[in-house]
Amino acid sequence: MIDFRSDTVTKPTAGMLAFMQSAPVGDDVFGEDPSINSLERITAAKFGMEAGLFCPSGTMTNQLAIKSHTQAGDEVICDELSHIYQYEGGGIAFNSGCSVKLLHGNRGRVNAEQVLAGINPEDVHKPITSLVSLENTSNRGGGACYNFEDFKAIKKVTDAHKLALHLDGARLFNAIVRNNEAAIEYGNIFDSISICLSKGLGAPVGSVLIGSTTFIQKARRWRKVFGGGMRQAGFLAAAGIYALDHHVDRLAEDHKNAQILSEALAQKDFVESILDVETNIVIATIGGKYSADSLVAALKEKGVLAIAMTPTQVRFVFHLDITESDLERTVDIIKAL
Repeated sequence: MIDFRSDTVTKPTAGMLAFMQSAPVGDDVFGEDPSINSLERITAAKFGMEAGLFCPSGTMTNQLAIKSHTQAGDEVICDELSHIYQYEGGGIAFNSGCSVKLLHGNRGRVNAEQVLAGINPEDVHKPITSLVSLENTSNRGGGACYNFEDFKAIKKVTDAHKLALHLDGARLFNAIVRNNEAAIEYGNIFDSISICLSKGLGAPVGSVLIGSTTFIQKARRWRKVFGGGMRQAGFLAAAGIYALDHHVDRLAEDHKNAQILSEALAQKDFVESILDVETNIVIATIGGKYSADSLVAALKEKGVLAIAMTPTQVRFVFHLDITESDLERTVDIIKAL
């Protein structure tokens, strides 16, 4: 099967497996796993931040960030399509006791004016706004990237109102590669960043939360409370180190291939529209003889897996396990539908 359901479905490459097998390990709860310590330092340093915290998932790193930046009863500002709101099981309310101010942005991206308007006034009837969370790239926005100038403008707003600014960077390296950005620029803007290693970078498990030393100390305590303390997890951290060293630049190949698939889909009369492809995600709106579910079923019969995000939208995600021949075969299948 050719699996476009997500970039989380990848298997470790031979080089990654060899690197994992040779990793030195220890007890991470005691702070003694050298591979985890190295991954945390490497990731933080890439973004010019002080410290990092290795966790099993991007959901955990996001939830730890929210917990560490807020107090129960506070409010978090984010776009209505945000992963932290749509796909983290209501964790903002359950884990942190916070409410959410949802903004209606552009493909998951909001601007400074919207953020400013979303901040609650000093009023005992309203929750205290304490955190703004952004997502780059936007998953439900079809891999859309922020313009960096928008980050700067939002940062001015959050600084003026003494709000924390978090970035869900699950696919941040896709944006960095696409826009030829410097990772360290992000460290100058955000108070915390969640970096996922198990999506486009191809590691089997894990995300790293980065921020100041004080912030990460707080998040580490909450990680223990959440049950996220790991022991000899250095084998997994080694996969992340390998991914950062070998799998970042190749993301441009995924972006190019996503464009090719988008062009093939655009030729079909059952495809009503396609979100502009910016990175590795293609989201097509389906109509006519297919619904999203029936198109996914038809593709599966022919050996291609995709996912129905809504009753009318199908998503395809490129990753390092999609070969050139896989793409060619998929294009041929789509042409024959």
